[in-house]
Amino acid sequence: MTTSMTLFGRVENWFLVGALGIACLGMPIHALAQIEGYVPVTDAMLQNPDEGDWLNWRRTLDGQAHSPLDQITPANVGDLRLAWSWALRSGPQQTTPLVHDGVLFVANPGEIVQALDAATGDLIWQYERGAEAPGNSFGGPPPGRMHRNISMYEDKIYLNTADAHVVAIDARTGEEVWDSDIDQGVGYQFSSGSIIADGKVVSGLTGCGRYREESCYIVGLDAQTGEELWRTSTVALPGQRGGDTWGDLPPMFRAGSDSWIPGSYDPVTRTLFHGTSQAKPWARAVRGTDGDALYTNSTLALDPDTGEMKWYYQHLPGETLDMDEVFERILVDYDDRRSVFTMGKIGVLWEMALQTGRFRNAHDLGYQTVADIDPVTGQVTYRDGTIPVIGEEVYWCPSTSGFKSWRAMSYHPGMEAFFIPINLNCETAVFGPVDRVAGGGGTGPVRRTNHHHPDSDEQLGEFVAMSMRTGEVLWRRRFRTPINSAALTTAGGLAITGGWDREAFAFDAATGETLWETRLPTSVQGFPITYAVEGKQYVAIPTGGGGASWGGMLPAQLTPEKTRPVGGNGLFVFALP
Repeated sequence: MTTSMTLFGRVENWFLVGALGIACLGMPIHALAQIEGYVPVTDAMLQNPDEGDWLNWRRTLDGQAHSPLDQITPANVGDLRLAWSWALRSGPQQTTPLVHDGVLFVANPGEIVQALDAATGDLIWQYERGAEAPGNSFGGPPPGRMHRNISMYEDKIYLNTADAHVVAIDARTGEEVWDSDIDQGVGYQFSSGSIIADGKVVSGLTGCGRYREESCYIVGLDAQTGEELWRTSTVALPGQRGGDTWGDLPPMFRAGSDSWIPGSYDPVTRTLFHGTSQAKPWARAVRGTDGDALYTNSTLALDPDTGEMKWYYQHLPGETLDMDEVFERILVDYDDRRSVFTMGKIGVLWEMALQTGRFRNAHDLGYQTVADIDPVTGQVTYRDGTIPVIGEEVYWCPSTSGFKSWRAMSYHPGMEAFFIPINLNCETAVFGPVDRVAGGGGTGPVRRTNHHHPDSDEQLGEFVAMSMRTGEVLWRRRFRTPINSAALTTAGGLAITGGWDREAFAFDAATGETLWETRLPTSVQGFPITYAVEGKQYVAIPTGGGGASWGGMLPAQLTPEKTRPVGGNGLFVFALP
């Protein structure tokens, strides 16, 4: 059942309080408000957004998460004050607000989308899907249904659901327009939203770790109708290019290669860029192949009209310790080059030629102990002792949580630098066998113990500024607990992120000096953004719980003296007085 809930922009106080109280009990608010004078979002807007808007997951289709706004600067950021706040529903929370023409759209846990006045925080409308939460499978969201992002195009907001539906919502009213069932009973899920590429809604699936006849894939839908236009397998099947890299494993046992982070899009070459995750089960000895296992841990360049693969680059062939390379792809033009950058769990910044996928650089932060990478060819050689044997202990850095994870980095074009949330950790593990049967698979049995990285001085969190050209670390800041949100940079000279221990930070992007910090009800978690309404700049910072290993296992084991509240999902919006 679908319910659409709306609230008048102007109401008497008694009605507002009563209606919000009903909403907290999970009952619909019956009212008729809608966004007046809504301006549809065009391809041109997505490709070159108004400086005050945040129209895409990382603001722009190139994934840079950099804002041209400069009203808030190192000189005045210390004067930031809370402008308004909004409580989000309970559950695992990793949301990214979007802002268009003074209206903020945000996904809550539980497949709820709200439209708020971006200057005041007043509710305009609310959509609640009302579906039962599916059972959790490896790689998918737990009950509670987190959402990393929504997307928007023309007059619709697009919500990806935990049972692998894509729902189009009327941006003016919050009413459901269409619901496209991508999964069709197979058991896949979405934990991230989509990207819009020239009228196509493009999404990658998760929940691919179980043994099934169907491979995992990236799917493209018509943005107007929800009609499926194409699907591209992220696993090379027998008889296809790269099919022999899985040895003689039948399709059912070629698991993993989820694409659970949104992609990026280059409208000049009309190319999508998506990352894929590790093969499943984690250890190659357990999954039964010692080949490259394409197209796991790869960057895939796809045609938005057909899904055809233009090129691929595999970062860690045949990887065997869950060192995912699935995260954001950032497109950067410099000198006479157009490049795709990404960083995975091992903390290596990869650079590939945008048009061909040719290897250009691999800049290593210097913390990982897994592999050596040839600086000229990019060839990967795994170090001695890092290929697990079933039943034998193996130690490596980082742990399966990774140095870098879904907390996305930001690129500052003026500084030619990436700003990267890192967590310093290592792991000792013993991998066990699995029965190769339909419905099995997953990670495979593993007994894990996390450790502080030997170079960390028992500081778990790190925020790093890294040169795009050379890989030089420009500055780094260390913290006892994890850096738990994505990064944001601004033309005003700021780098913004947040921590597990409830702090939100604004740093001087040039020096790393802490210029502003505030403590919020729970962990800063999700994707901070900045936007402007009528010339006034705001910074919106989500808080929440969940967060898998970074939010649970690592702090519990490595910083046991620290605690955070269980609840506290919210959105906190700051501005200058």
